[in-house]
Formats: sequence, C-alpha cells, structure tokens
Amino acid sequence: MTPHTITIPARSGKATQIQKGQLIRVINTHGEQVVDTWAFNAIDVTEFMSMEHSRVHFLKLRPEVGDTFITNQRRPILTLLEDTSPGIHDTMLAACDENRYKLLGCAEYHQNCTDNLSAGMAELDLKEPETPSPLNLFMNIPWTENGVLTLESPVSKPGDYVVLRAEIAAVVAFSACPQDLLPINGPAQQPTEAHFQILSCP
Repeated sequence: MTPHTITIPARSGKATQIQKGQLIRVINTHGEQVVDTWAFNAIDVTEFMSMEHSRVHFLKLRPEVGDTFITNQRRPILTLLEDTSPGIHDTMLAACDENRYKLLGCAEYHQNCTDNLSAGMAELDLKEPETPSPLNLFMNIPWTENGVLTLESPVSKPGDYVVLRAEIAAVVAFSACPQDLLPINGPAQQPTEAHFQILSCP
C-alpha cells in the first residue's frame, strides 16, 4: 500500500503526530530545499529533540545513518535509519526568524522557520515551549579546520529522502525554509515545497 504523502508548502510549516516505532520519510522533492525539523515528546512538549545534546551523544557535527537524536532530557527521540542524499545536513544553525531577516535588510515581515514551527504546532492545537535549534535536513553548512562556517547550496537531488524512526510517541514539525536572500535553498534562491510520509511500523 502506497503511503499517504503530505505536503510541506513552500515557505510554510507542517506538523504531525507519530507513535513509537513509526517511521517518517522526509522527501526533498525538488532537490534543493532545506527542511527544518523538530521533534517533541507527544506527552510533554517541554521535552524536545536537542541538537546540543545530540551532538555530544553521537560526537559528530553531521548525523549519519544509525545515529539517534536525543532530547533535552537525554532520552532517544528519533533515529536516522535511511538517507539517500549525500548526507549533508546541519545541526549548528538556529531556525531563521523575523529578526534574522531584519539583519539581512528586510524592512517588512518575512516568512520564517520560527513562525512556521508555531503555525504547524497550532494546527494540532499545540504550542511549543520555545524554538529549539532544528535538525536542518539537506542544509549545507561546511566548516574549515579553523572553524569558519559558510552558507552553501544543498547538494541533494530531486527525490532524495531520509527516514527517521520515532523512539517515543512524538510530534514532528517541519518548515520548508523560506530563505530567499542567501543560497541556502540553492543558487536560484527560490524556496520550494517538500513532502513527508508516515510509514507503517516494520
């Protein structure tokens, strides 16, 4: 049976609930779209996937297949099971917000991942306790030996995807990042939609 495909609209957010053991496939439909990803304990959203705690857990700046992300209470929440992309994802950068775009010169409101998280959670009648640093799927942020970061275009291809397994009942939220002032979403700087599927437990 083909799983139902849910759209994360370009520049917008979406959230869903998944049960322990369920899988979620996140698809980079057009190939160059960053997807900010968060996960919260479905019973208590004050417990959430933490990049700070996860990096020290798997001792890497980039996750690899088999790595488990942990929460701010140091409990497993999502495990990366499959990755058809080149494996370039970011765990360092905060979600963009209105102030970020003001610093980039925007005089008017600009859609942003922080507000997209809130909108996605609100569709489930939930409210995030804060904006955790996201798992920035498909985001390409290289670093040098001296620790200098650069903002580069994704290297993923159309249709590349990752599969994540829920280690607890969780609320998973996504933002198809609306960054269009920098090449975060490709040299054309045109954000696009992405998609996800909830898969049956194996």
